[in-house]
Amino acid sequence: MQPIRVLIVEDSIVFRELLVQNLSRDPAIQVVGTARDPFEARDAILEKKPDVMTLDVELPRMSGIEFLRKLMPQYPLPVVVISSLSDKVFDALNAGAVDFVAKPAVSNRAQLEEFIRNELLVKIKIASTAKISNIKKKVMAQENQHQCISSKRHNLIVAIGASTGGTEAIFAVVKEYGTDIPGIVVVQHMPPGFTSMYAKRLNDQCRIQVKEAQTGDRVMPGRMLIAPGGDQHMRLIKMNGGYQVECKRGPRVNGHCPSVDVLFESVAKSAGSDAVGIILTGMGGDGAKGLLAMRKAGARTIGQDESTCVVYGMPKVAYDLGAVEYQEKLNQIAGRTYALLNKM
Repeated sequence: MQPIRVLIVEDSIVFRELLVQNLSRDPAIQVVGTARDPFEARDAILEKKPDVMTLDVELPRMSGIEFLRKLMPQYPLPVVVISSLSDKVFDALNAGAVDFVAKPAVSNRAQLEEFIRNELLVKIKIASTAKISNIKKKVMAQENQHQCISSKRHNLIVAIGASTGGTEAIFAVVKEYGTDIPGIVVVQHMPPGFTSMYAKRLNDQCRIQVKEAQTGDRVMPGRMLIAPGGDQHMRLIKMNGGYQVECKRGPRVNGHCPSVDVLFESVAKSAGSDAVGIILTGMGGDGAKGLLAMRKAGARTIGQDESTCVVYGMPKVAYDLGAVEYQEKLNQIAGRTYALLNKM
């Protein structure tokens, strides 16, 4: 198997050398070049033809985000963004980056090397499998799918899980939901600190209210709660005739905290047949067993199809397990959600 050819775009000499040294230690990686700014990067892309590029957001002469917007239409390439704690990372994902890592706020060399080996390296390997044709495939041309909820049942729930490519996929779905949509609970694999910025971004762009979840938050129609990134799992709890969420520290499940499986299994237990489960793009199998538990409990379930996934991992595992009742293109998931809710 050929190694993954990586181009590193980073203006800091020290950090650039750390990236080269640590990534090169993995036999699956071949660092084919480095660049200090987008102009050097453009030339290196044409000359070296990398499989994946790592990209700092803050660069001289041109920002990483502006570079992405110019690059992706001309030379589609899997890009992993390296970012400090900033909502600019979501602009980068919108511009076509596959994923991002949060640069640790430390100067300790050992900790930086651990970050490169344990986080960045994993994201590079995932990015190398991403479908570039789907990264910039927008669904803006779709008709407005917003409908109305006619179901008379109370306490309906929508649960969503996603990973790589999920920030844009979740937005594509929930921007079509109106304020009458039942309460939504979401796990999107993301580093700590970024989920609150992501929630604010969605809250500003969607009709529904969106917030980062806290223990005790009520699940209500027209409101979406996003599990906080870090070391807490989010669970749905039935209480006083309604639902609320519990965010509690726990070990990683399927390598993740928060875990989609943990959320989905709690939805199966607390909501049963009053739920719709949706699993979107992402590497691995987190959420597949939980979605199966939901379906066995009587919930209706939807999986994103391969043709529109950035990484067809989580939805594929769920489909293969028999957890997915309906497999849909991304731009059809909102409509399917309403259709299922109105049959409940």
